Amino acid sequence: MQVKQSPQLDLTYCTNIHPANGWPAVLAGLQQHVLGLKQRVAPDQAFGIGLRLSGQESHELLQPAPLAAFQAWLTEHNLYVFTLNGFPYHPFHQQPVKDQVHAPDWREPERVAYTLRLIEILAALLPKGMHGSISTSPLSYKPWFADLTSVPWALLNRHVLQVVAALVLLERERGILIQLAFEPEPDGLLENSSELISYFEQLLDDGSAELAAMLDCSLLEAQTAIRRHVAACLDTCHCAVAYEAPRTVIANYQTAGLNIAKVQLSSALQVELGDDRQAVAAALTPFSEAIYLHQVIQRNRDGSLLQYRDLPQALAAIDDPQACEWRIHFHVPIFTSSFGLLNATQPALLECLQLLTEQPYSQHLEIETYTWDVLPSQLKLDLTESIAREYAWVLHELKR
Repeated sequence: MQVKQSPQLDLTYCTNIHPANGWPAVLAGLQQHVLGLKQRVAPDQAFGIGLRLSGQESHELLQPAPLAAFQAWLTEHNLYVFTLNGFPYHPFHQQPVKDQVHAPDWREPERVAYTLRLIEILAALLPKGMHGSISTSPLSYKPWFADLTSVPWALLNRHVLQVVAALVLLERERGILIQLAFEPEPDGLLENSSELISYFEQLLDDGSAELAAMLDCSLLEAQTAIRRHVAACLDTCHCAVAYEAPRTVIANYQTAGLNIAKVQLSSALQVELGDDRQAVAAALTPFSEAIYLHQVIQRNRDGSLLQYRDLPQALAAIDDPQACEWRIHFHVPIFTSSFGLLNATQPALLECLQLLTEQPYSQHLEIETYTWDVLPSQLKLDLTESIAREYAWVLHELKR
């Protein structure tokens, strides 16, 4: 939906929260939840959808009959799709995901093929005159490599540039602009904004000649194409877990000439580690579950940071006397600031929303609390009601 007080903003939620396996199940989830949400949140205006498709589902939807039927359903109900989540490739619920959320990574041809299918789908669904965004993985998972010298950067660049070339041709031939937005995540090959900016600059330096050859264009035209089509996805949970200040991140992206194609509105868990560590451990134990990775970044008393790949490993070291704070990659409801002993990184999200009222640094906003199924029981509410509360909270904050 377009936010009335800021017509340049499109707000949606990511449908990765609906358990599904196969396009018919994805569509059933949309039919079950989206129409009721629209009636509650935007009954008199078009309602946007942030669509998430697995690799299998991208194949199924790209067939002519399902795609035409979906387009007709969107039109019938005054719905539109302007952004896709192209990060998780495999099924995302009701089975362990953990580090396989990064597979296949950008070393694999199937990551390229999957992203190209998503581009075709989004190009078919985008309303005329609107640009689109596709968020994607931070290239790979850093622990899969012995060190950064073993990363095949040239291969990663080649695969990314194949997608950039397709995006250039799409805009040249059909007038449709879509941006590929890399999403930094703790323990990703691109963990934070600094690493994404470094990669973006490396891609400009090392990849422009290769892209120029692909497109038969000048080096300057290739550099312009990379700047236009390669972008950042700012996930406010990930930003907070990395102890990054949103204002600084946004300013650094702008200085580097890296567009922020999409902001994923999300909150992480945060806790101060005082004297009663066992009480903190008891409060966190229900969040230690088997489906998703919940990376932990610890702030020590001397200001240094220490990372744990998952919450169980952090809990085993909770008595570390140097530790004073944990930030945990667990997406919690964005309308809540605390859970007893535990807090949410809601202040980082609020800062991002406040900055939007000062300058339109991005046009696409996507609520992304995907952990409803694995939240502790006391935090579980009716799903449609929970999403509606998140919309209401965001709209209230944007009006301030």
